[in-house]
Amino acid sequence: MLRYPDNPSRTEGPIHRVARAAALVTLTALLAACSTGTDVVLTARVDSAGVSANPNMVVSALVRFGGIGDSARVRFHVAGSAVDSTTPAFTGPFDVDTLPVLGLLPQTTYVFRAVVYGSGTDSATSDSLTLTTGSLPVDLPAYTAGGSNPMPGYVVMGVSGAKYGIVIDRTGRVVWYRFFPPGGPGLNFMAQPTGVYVGRSTTPDVTDIDPMVEIDAAGFERRALRCVGRPLRFHDMILLADGSYWIMCDDVRTQDLSSLGGSATAVVTGTAVQHVSAAGTLLFEWDPFDHFLITDTDPTTYVGTTNVNWTHGNSLDLDTDGNLLVSFRSLSEITKINTQSGAVIWRMGGRRNQFTFAGAAGSGFARQHNLRVIGPNAFIVLDNVGSTDSRYERYLTNAATMTATLQQSYSAVPAVQTMIGGSVQQEASDRYLVSFGTTGRVEEFDLAGNTTWKINGNPGYVFRAQRILSLYQPIPAVTR
Repeated sequence: MLRYPDNPSRTEGPIHRVARAAALVTLTALLAACSTGTDVVLTARVDSAGVSANPNMVVSALVRFGGIGDSARVRFHVAGSAVDSTTPAFTGPFDVDTLPVLGLLPQTTYVFRAVVYGSGTDSATSDSLTLTTGSLPVDLPAYTAGGSNPMPGYVVMGVSGAKYGIVIDRTGRVVWYRFFPPGGPGLNFMAQPTGVYVGRSTTPDVTDIDPMVEIDAAGFERRALRCVGRPLRFHDMILLADGSYWIMCDDVRTQDLSSLGGSATAVVTGTAVQHVSAAGTLLFEWDPFDHFLITDTDPTTYVGTTNVNWTHGNSLDLDTDGNLLVSFRSLSEITKINTQSGAVIWRMGGRRNQFTFAGAAGSGFARQHNLRVIGPNAFIVLDNVGSTDSRYERYLTNAATMTATLQQSYSAVPAVQTMIGGSVQQEASDRYLVSFGTTGRVEEFDLAGNTTWKINGNPGYVFRAQRILSLYQPIPAVTR
């Protein structure tokens, strides 16, 4: 649950130190009472309160309060309205904290009140606080969206050419954004299962490898995320509850490919996968140079060029058994990797395919993107060029019989094909969100393949779109 001081730049004045000291006295009394078996009810109190604009976005405010309580929330409304909205309750104990209010309208005056709750039934409310939100940045993209039966929640996107990570509501209104100077967060701005966002940050040091950064729900940067000893590959990563993360990295080697019709000094890039601890220690690494051959890809990948994009890893996910699935676009392959030994468990698709495809034409998917595990032996993927159009596809695998059965397949209406990019997400058991990459189509489907929601017009190249259900806990909606 987001709370401050998660923001490391927060400072305290004398009144807040007094409030913190008072809270410590109260907590000491509670501990003493617990040691004697006496039940003590914590009485809620608000000693001070204030509101300020969120420096990360004009559609958010920060309500700061001092007091005592077990939990707190913010009640707020547009000035002149009698209808209150509320943030979720943030757990305590509290002394001095700042709570974000998200999803506000720009250029609108709001009234806020901090509400603190005690351990009994009592609560305390601050005086009314007033703030007028600012104007949206002039270069912030604008959208319209709608549909017959959209899922609740919001859609997270990184858009080509935009300098912002963006979240829109079902109407297309931008309800959250974060500026990434100077050139944006990269295409892969995304929500994580830990309830934060990640995007690429450009550092002032031109010799530095730009890291991914973890961004909390209020837009504050929490930490930088890097590969260990390798360049970062921005396409995908997974944050885990213990603070560790799985990340894609580039291993770049010079090789003589003249015997294969390639360059004698070819610069070959393969996609490595690392598991890195919260402290930045390398826990596990898998490298394709140890397991694959250059000829596992089509010769057009390495003939006639010096820079060889050999594997082009573009997504990864942990299977339900704890092992790893990785999508390699240049190989048209999905590979399952043992996360203990690094051994390749199986290879699906492409030149080294070990599976028989059922319900799918030919060798199944090709140049695929955004592999996602949705249950035991089941995954979804955007099949970019396995057919005449790009499609959301759901597969059920059987490692005993080495079969991959295509269970579902949806195309845009009218059909489109994106050679690169795009994403899929199972939002619920009966709903799927698909971005068709460079074609500028983001659409939601039901089980029958009907479009239930879409972004109208052309939103640009959307590398990945994700549905989240809450701005305060931006966790991708998923069913496993």
